[in-house]
Amino acid sequence: MFQPQQGEILTFNKPYKWTSFDVVSKVRAKVRNRIKVKKLKVGHAGTLDPLATGVLIICLGKATKRIEELQKHTKEYVATVRLGATTPSFDLETEEDATFPTEHITEELIRKVLLQFTGDILQTPPIFSAVKVQGKRAYELARTGQEVELKSKHVFIDEIELMQCDLENKQIVIRVVCSKGTYIRSLARDIGIALNSGAYLTDLCRTRIGEYKLADCLDIETFDTWLDGQDIRIMNEQSATTDK
Repeated sequence: MFQPQQGEILTFNKPYKWTSFDVVSKVRAKVRNRIKVKKLKVGHAGTLDPLATGVLIICLGKATKRIEELQKHTKEYVATVRLGATTPSFDLETEEDATFPTEHITEELIRKVLLQFTGDILQTPPIFSAVKVQGKRAYELARTGQEVELKSKHVFIDEIELMQCDLENKQIVIRVVCSKGTYIRSLARDIGIALNSGAYLTDLCRTRIGEYKLADCLDIETFDTWLDGQDIRIMNEQSATTDK
């Protein structure tokens, strides 16, 4: 039985170029329309950048009280990294601003460098991020050309694995298991520096949050059909009011 007001946790494969809030808004609208209520608490447990895809946890009703708990779960990503160049945003949001030599980079060197990024590391978030600076999001300031200085913070990387190495096309694919707050874009940038070159993120998919896996995620485009197939329990008006 599906009980959105009482509390449900859903996982979606966030589409490319959608914001996490886009998914929240879409789910809220579809469920509210389906159960005929004006208000429904809906939130996500961990932002994904618009240019990333993958697991996004959506909490409905009383399950929104678990958001902080769910955000602490370990996350897994598969990332494609371009070697030999950098961008201001550390990904494809902005164009390349510098290029670097790559002739010295070997698969052996890459594997050696990746080992440096396991365990507790100090990481600086991208200036094109949602980190708040004097009450504003860093990306809002960065997009207006303002200088943004962000503090480094400790994050933990449980595993980092080289999955593919295409030196001819200056591209690697890595799998990363990490703690809350880890920026894979910053990791890509730092890998480039450690290789005495440059690097930026070209593709990112979050494949797992805790026990929630990509293979089990819903598709936002077919969510209506999924919802129509559920046995939905709606709280009475008085009960629903206390949950708003």
